[in-house]
Amino acid sequence: MSFFDVAARLQDYDFDSFFNSVTKEQIEYILSKDTLSKEDFMCLLSPAAEDYIEVMAQKAHKIAINNFGRSVTLYTPIYIANYCVNKCAYCGYNVENDVHRKKLTMEEIEKEAQAIYASGLRHIILLTGESRFHSPVSYIKDAVKLLKKYFSSICIEIYPLEENEYRELIEAGVDSLTIYQETYNMKKYDEIHLAGPKKNYRYRVETPERAARAGVRGMGVGALYGLDSWRKEAYFSGLHARYIQDMFPYMEISMSVPRIRPHAGSFTDIKDVTDKNLVQIMLAFKIFLKRSGINVTTRESAELRDNLIPLGVTKISAGVSTEVGGHSCKTEDQGEKQFEISDKRSVGEIREMLKSNGYCPVMKDWEYV
Repeated sequence: MSFFDVAARLQDYDFDSFFNSVTKEQIEYILSKDTLSKEDFMCLLSPAAEDYIEVMAQKAHKIAINNFGRSVTLYTPIYIANYCVNKCAYCGYNVENDVHRKKLTMEEIEKEAQAIYASGLRHIILLTGESRFHSPVSYIKDAVKLLKKYFSSICIEIYPLEENEYRELIEAGVDSLTIYQETYNMKKYDEIHLAGPKKNYRYRVETPERAARAGVRGMGVGALYGLDSWRKEAYFSGLHARYIQDMFPYMEISMSVPRIRPHAGSFTDIKDVTDKNLVQIMLAFKIFLKRSGINVTTRESAELRDNLIPLGVTKISAGVSTEVGGHSCKTEDQGEKQFEISDKRSVGEIREMLKSNGYCPVMKDWEYV
């Protein structure tokens, strides 16, 4: 059994009826509890819970302080290639999009590393498009070995691998993995992944389990909000995180709530996810998954990110570029960006924002040995 089986059983569940049946009395009782059931978690994603956002925020803040204090880890992405063989309707890297493709050489990767290192950051997330031809595991492994000279923590957000391949990258220096299912709705998933290896829902949703068996230390899972009903996607995301925590108790889980941003291509079938919806999702995650971190990316505005910090944020990106070579290459040499970012503040500006709000910006909290 894997999480695929859990997701498959829920595909025909009448979520709308459940969400609309939740009462205010249920929400009040749930918020008085210390430990939540899966049904309690679903209730916190309902329309009835919208009237209790402030109470949820107070509870989430207390949980966050008790488990993480006032520390927030800073990181930035490093895009090393944007070649992709998938035809995903919502992604700027779609193989059919007319974008500038680029793959960094080891020398260019080192320049990127030096530019990021100079900012004070010691945590990075390495990204590629999905092309085993252009970005084989051997290329990613060489990049990781090089990057270990500069960074104490390397997370990867790449195409799904086999268990032995994850083990190879872990031995090279990778300590964590981020992989979004995009949507847990199997029908919608098939509709928006038109061609390519990513079309295999089961292989992707079981990826975290393969990486965990290989020995990865940290994991980020979830959905890309805007592809389907946010209430359902948030519920599946929370279930997925709990499943991994139950199967691999040592795992450090981090939840994100990324919303679709403008990108190359013409995908327009986007479900609305308001700022209030995003906050409700985050709060429900924090109350249900007490020891899980919350990561807020530069997909969101500077003002919103600042206001989200007290609600349980433990990781935040800074000095971000979504272009290949975007930290050090000249503009004309950069590969096309994956999506437009909203918060363009530097690492220094994010550090000062955290300090001014009474939080401790952490540049390094992990050492791979």
